[in-house]
Amino acid sequence: MDHAVAGRGVEVMTTSKRGSKNTRVTFDTVREIAQSLPGAEESTSYGTPAFKVKGKLFARQHQDGESLVVGVDFEAREELMNAAPEKFCITDHYLNYPWILVRLSKVRTEELRDLLIGSWRRAAPKSLVRSYHRLVEGIC
Repeated sequence: MDHAVAGRGVEVMTTSKRGSKNTRVTFDTVREIAQSLPGAEESTSYGTPAFKVKGKLFARQHQDGESLVVGVDFEAREELMNAAPEKFCITDHYLNYPWILVRLSKVRTEELRDLLIGSWRRAAPKSLVRSYHRLVEGIC
């Protein structure tokens, strides 16, 4: 299995495991994952459903209705697109912005979760990120 870095230490699996169950990812999957993140709020962006943390965008449905726009640094974006171009791409609009398009029909739930957490971490205040990691790691 190959891994690519999605930002701030988040690794995303870019090839599927043999024999793993491949459940179809939809925007409802996005919603479920995003709403589990502290401070995440459902909103809109450019007329499409979106998720923000403290008013900062971390994911939105692309206007094509089939992709998700997720924040990621430029280096990770290149790695992801090179490792799995069937899953990750950009349009000319995003060339100079730290965002990537994720084809929901091609990505696995675990990959999506990693990407959303990474994007949320980029947008969330540091104090919220620290409290989230303490919670996840079971540290009081």
